[in-house]
Amino acid sequence: MQKHKTLISAVLPLLLLGMFIYLFVRIGPAGVFVNSVAPIESLFIERVVLSPEHLQLTVLNDGPEPVTIAQTLVNNAYWKFGIEPMATLEPLRRAVVDINYPWVEGEPLRVALLTSLGTPFEHEVAVAVVTPGPDGIYVRAFVLLGMYVGVIPVLLGLLWLPFLRRLRERWYSALLAFTVGLLVFLGVDALAESFDLAGELPAVLNGIGILVIGFALSTLALATVSYKTEHLRIGRDGHTQALTWGYLIALGIGIHNLGEGLAIGSAYALGEVALGSALVIGFMAHNLTEGVAIVAPLARTIQNIKSSFHHIVLMGLAAGMPTIAGTLIGGFAYSTILSLFFLAIGAGAIFEVSFDILRGMKGEHRWLTLFSLQNMCGFLLGLLVIYVTGLLVA
Repeated sequence: MQKHKTLISAVLPLLLLGMFIYLFVRIGPAGVFVNSVAPIESLFIERVVLSPEHLQLTVLNDGPEPVTIAQTLVNNAYWKFGIEPMATLEPLRRAVVDINYPWVEGEPLRVALLTSLGTPFEHEVAVAVVTPGPDGIYVRAFVLLGMYVGVIPVLLGLLWLPFLRRLRERWYSALLAFTVGLLVFLGVDALAESFDLAGELPAVLNGIGILVIGFALSTLALATVSYKTEHLRIGRDGHTQALTWGYLIALGIGIHNLGEGLAIGSAYALGEVALGSALVIGFMAHNLTEGVAIVAPLARTIQNIKSSFHHIVLMGLAAGMPTIAGTLIGGFAYSTILSLFFLAIGAGAIFEVSFDILRGMKGEHRWLTLFSLQNMCGFLLGLLVIYVTGLLVA
């Protein structure tokens, strides 16, 4: 009996809310205005795929009213089209529009969809090129791009470990502060890109909500991992703590690099080869510093590089390999939602690791705080280095 009462008390507010929403729609102000206000039409063109003499558009109805696609224009000329599953899209429904059009490679395309009410929704393709398909040639090309951008520079950055080990112990805290500077810059950069992508999404998908969910998910997940491993640090020489930091940093950077791969893959897929090549060169220099951020916590605690070599390699792969996945996704099936979600996850992971490092610095030696002169200089140097290498990307 008690269980039934508990269930009723849980469901009753929801039932009453549903009833009042129904009454509002049927006989309230919404019911009065529905026939006196012009319908609001909205279409969002998510993706354009080009093949020889053919265009394919994926569209989403991101408005509150059904929308009927009546006509298509390509470069200001009307063209016949086919549409699946149907021309009338209910809210949050997608359709694929097929247009046979003899486009010319290298020239711009302006596509417009006209609704039954005459409302135009336009999309511009800056450079018309065949959209890459998932065949062997393009797969190998995008995998190599990911290797050049993510895996190789991160692994090269790990080679600074012997040099970092030779630094005097009093500089170790400054080295950690340098790492925090690198990470904070990457985190803010990822957040800025996330806000830009959130603005590109249709309002109905609530890009800010996706950003918040991704950021909170990674922050809470890594905080849980950090808390669970806290007891392993007690009574040890600090090597387990350093390994934990290294793996968490590699994981956060890896998710961030997934977003970089998405940007590069989509640039090549859109025919922006010059931009894609510039991004590759810039990100190679940019990501070299990420290897330093990964191994910096190990510089003081590692006793023998050979015995920890497998950990170092795994960290490098964890940070670099997601770039390959990003280039493949960006090249073949770019999704703004996925890009936003992964960038938000990467930002949250990077900020959580930065906080964890600062907390560890303070917990081990009270005087080793970020606000000492050498640590402040290390932090600012980290910001400066990642900024200068980022100019190569820009």
